[in-house]
Amino acid sequence: MRKIFIVILSIILISSAAFATTTKSATTAEEHAIAISSGTDSYDDIIVTKTGDGVDSNGSEYYDWYGRNAAILASDGTLTISSADITSDATYGSAVFAYGGTINISDSKITTSKKNSGGIMVTNGGTITANDLTITTAAGSSAAIRSDKGGGTITATGGTYTANGSGSPAVYSTAAITVSDATLNSGISQGVVIEGGNSVTLKNTAVNANHTNKNGQDSTYQAVLIYQSGSGDASEGSSAFTMTGGSITNAQGDIFCVTNTTCTISLTGVTITNNDSTGNFLRAEGQNWGSNGGTVTLNASGQTISGNIIVASDSSLTMTLKDSSSFTGAINPDSASSGSANVSAAAGNVNVTVEEGSTLTLTGNSYITSLTAANSSNINYGDYSLTVGSTTYNASNPYGGSSDTTDQKTDDTTNNENQDTTNNILGSSGSGCNVASYLEMAMLICLGLFLKRK
Repeated sequence: MRKIFIVILSIILISSAAFATTTKSATTAEEHAIAISSGTDSYDDIIVTKTGDGVDSNGSEYYDWYGRNAAILASDGTLTISSADITSDATYGSAVFAYGGTINISDSKITTSKKNSGGIMVTNGGTITANDLTITTAAGSSAAIRSDKGGGTITATGGTYTANGSGSPAVYSTAAITVSDATLNSGISQGVVIEGGNSVTLKNTAVNANHTNKNGQDSTYQAVLIYQSGSGDASEGSSAFTMTGGSITNAQGDIFCVTNTTCTISLTGVTITNNDSTGNFLRAEGQNWGSNGGTVTLNASGQTISGNIIVASDSSLTMTLKDSSSFTGAINPDSASSGSANVSAAAGNVNVTVEEGSTLTLTGNSYITSLTAANSSNINYGDYSLTVGSTTYNASNPYGGSSDTTDQKTDDTTNNENQDTTNNILGSSGSGCNVASYLEMAMLICLGLFLKRK
């Protein structure tokens, strides 16, 4: 009996050892708990801790661009992690960092507490695929989903990503970042920031932005900032923000701000709520980040938009409403201002297309450069006017619609063709005398032939 007991106990101990949680730690500066530079490696059910601050005198780029003080670093090769609990309590100590390498991480919890410590981060073309993560960051320059110089690719599905510090949006992109079926929370910064010629794609994702603390050269508050800085972190080019389904909830300021760059914003079926009654839907203008304004292409499909649009004289907007989209607000209204200047009197180019089934409803006098609308019923004026170029339309003098203009051109063309045919028959005078002469001559010829036969 005693032997049986010993055997059973041995089996239990062996089994416990086999399933014991692995612990990896790093305690000094520029030490990684896990690092891979080639080949493949994997960890499951693991606890990772990182302490040991970076050295401020080295500069943030020394760490942010290369991951030199990250808890987990993949400089090459492929690393797979699941069921991990990762904690970083170090400055410049990002938790999971792909510097050119590939990291697949799932079902894990990540917490960072000090500055420049992102949750998951790519640079130098690195790749991270994340599934069902819970990330919380506490300090400045510590986006939950983060990238820096050289960019890369991050694909995150499921999970909750929360950043609470100044200059710490839930997502900061100098890369190609896609988030699906997740929740993005910002404590005092923007919900999403895109820098330079990079992108963020959101699918069925909730963005909760609480931008109440301006960071760096921020001039205004917003849920989504699309810009180009002069830091050299991101190459110049056209940015892209694409969102399908999901929601954006904003606590303060505007929904979108575009400055010192060119971008395309594409929205399909997104629920947008701005809890700031003075905030705009979109602001495109030059701010403190550079000498240029914002050049924006806004595509709305099956989308409800509410709020004013401000386009300063150094900026431009091309907006298309299609697939039963609606815009309710004013575009460069009389009361709008960019800094200290009234933008309605000297606004940038605004070109608006309202396709069949979509509507533009005014809540203030608006000023745009060009308008293409299917018909007059696409525009709801209320008590306000819409000035297109030098022509002002209102409820008493509505815009006729592009289809009406097209029909008129077709009718004019048809009338001109008919008139040309008639003129050919009647002669240039159009009097009909030439036709009578021809008939008389024909009758005389026929009579002559008849008499000759006789």
